Amino acid sequence: MYAARVWQPTNAQWWFLLIVALLIVAVWPPADDRSLAVKVVNWAVDPSGTLPVMPDTPALGEDDDLQAVMIHDQLVRNYDEMYGKGGWSRRRLELKVAQDPFNPGTERQVLTALGVVVAFLVWRKRPNSSSVPHP
Repeated sequence: MYAARVWQPTNAQWWFLLIVALLIVAVWPPADDRSLAVKVVNWAVDPSGTLPVMPDTPALGEDDDLQAVMIHDQLVRNYDEMYGKGGWSRRRLELKVAQDPFNPGTERQVLTALGVVVAFLVWRKRPNSSSVPHP
């Protein structure tokens, strides 16, 4: 009697599983921050950090400080000027502050399900019978 054969993934299956695992790690959202993939996109559209961002609304009482109002208005004008150019400039401004598209808990559940389904499909995919050596 001989031992049962244990399934071994092919070289292509190993690479596919590795790529899927790395993609899941890249888009996995942490509890209170953006995923690695979103951070890369945020950085890629503005690697030097020179694009303007829309400033927050002034806090209650800050509108009494003329200098703070002037600074805020200048930041808004800079942003609006760049945004008004349209096209790639507008897209870069949007991508610079992009967040993960879903709630982190939901995103983790979807990514876990994706990983399980991909692993199952790779496991079920059998190589051609001609490439499997016979005992």
